[in-house]
Amino acid sequence: MPAAKSTSAKPSASRSKSKPPAFSALSAPDVFKTSAAKAIPVHVVRSADFAAWNKTQNADIKAALIAQDWAASPDSVALTHDKDGTYNGVYVGAGKAINLYTFSGVVDALQRKISAPILKTLTFAITGTLSEEEATLACIGWGFACYQFDAYKVARKVSPILAWPKNADKVRAAAMVQAVCLIRNLINLPANALGPEELAAAAKEVASAKKVAVKITEDKKLLTDNFPLIYGVGDGSDRRPRLIDLSWGSKSHPKVTIVGKGVCFDTGGYDLKPSSGMLTMKKDMGGAAMALGLFWMVASLNLPIRLRVLLPAVENSVSGSAYRPMDILRSRKGLTVEIGNTDAEGRLVMADCLTLACEEKPDLLIDFSTLTGAARAAVGLDITAMFSNNDDLAHALQTTSMKVEDPVWQMPLWQGYRPDISTPNADLTNSGNNVAGAITAALFLQSFVENGIDWIHLDHSAWEGSGKPGRPRGGADMGMRAVLALLEQKYAAKSRKK
Repeated sequence: MPAAKSTSAKPSASRSKSKPPAFSALSAPDVFKTSAAKAIPVHVVRSADFAAWNKTQNADIKAALIAQDWAASPDSVALTHDKDGTYNGVYVGAGKAINLYTFSGVVDALQRKISAPILKTLTFAITGTLSEEEATLACIGWGFACYQFDAYKVARKVSPILAWPKNADKVRAAAMVQAVCLIRNLINLPANALGPEELAAAAKEVASAKKVAVKITEDKKLLTDNFPLIYGVGDGSDRRPRLIDLSWGSKSHPKVTIVGKGVCFDTGGYDLKPSSGMLTMKKDMGGAAMALGLFWMVASLNLPIRLRVLLPAVENSVSGSAYRPMDILRSRKGLTVEIGNTDAEGRLVMADCLTLACEEKPDLLIDFSTLTGAARAAVGLDITAMFSNNDDLAHALQTTSMKVEDPVWQMPLWQGYRPDISTPNADLTNSGNNVAGAITAALFLQSFVENGIDWIHLDHSAWEGSGKPGRPRGGADMGMRAVLALLEQKYAAKSRKK
């Protein structure tokens, strides 16, 4: 028999000197006020109505808007002021409907055009007729744009204050801003401040806020509790691996389980990434961030589901105890995996979690992961690649994702490529011999999903590279809002009909 790998516990290295002072994963901009008597009005003008609207304005406003070449084109912004220079109006162009990022552009314009000392003294209030959905989207977009990861910065931008529109869904808007800020915070934290231990602490913070318990399985306990792949990947780091398990909701409700990849930093292991490939690898726990953001939304909106979130938290490092190419590891399911590439670690830690999830036969199983570069090559950085064993479910998610401006696109779970994840030495290999790497990765994960369980696999980048209004450079939510909308459509709508 081959010698067993050492299971001795290693101390978790301290990173306390590298952590930002008093930074919470739940940090979010405090930019909404209940009311404001002297608020500057933010006028929403539909593009189709501009000509008629413009005729009703006084000469000073017309002149100011002409000077800014503003004619209410969608998402355009103009500012006006009195003769003494006091700002007295903001004008926003809109199409037939307000979209998620329309008011993100307003925040961006205010921060560019108004000096910080003046901006921090002002409050703004939306005027005009907006539906409840539009007013809520306006607030969400405003909050998204006010986010900044400033834990390590001295100079900070001033975020403009918005008075809540009377018909906005305050609970939904506040929860969505909080959830997306949580996602961004976790991804943006550098790896020296967010390892497996800190990710578990963030999960505990979320669980505490929602008054639920969280179970953490740590280090060699992963072996005794039969999570050998999670342990095998994480054993190369002095920051010990963990499995984070939290649940919310009534046991009488449908079971929905979410798995989120939590690789807090990925060197590639012995199949070492080039330096350019490591620059954004702090985001390799983006799947765990999405799962926690979704958990926050489900609990905040009190959706009628029994939600379980499983987060394998590891660091993929190079050391004398790190797993090697061509090692063979046994999974929780009993299937053996030959390591074709140590940089294909995410699917390994997720495999044990998918097996655990299936043991209680959930009604729906979804995983989030920054899994493959092949998915980025297929759909780019803005779109989440999606695979599912249920085409009707996949179609529903794809359609819904477009409505909530969180695009998800179905990819083929092509069974003809399954031989490409075979090996003569074990049940599976973690590195398929096929250029369609996103598909072979999905097929590998499917090997750990029991027949008869509806499953969706999301392969996302979790990163905004260029920066746009409401979407700053850095960590980005991808797929979370789409999945939330699907859960509401699938479960909350049925609940309301009863």
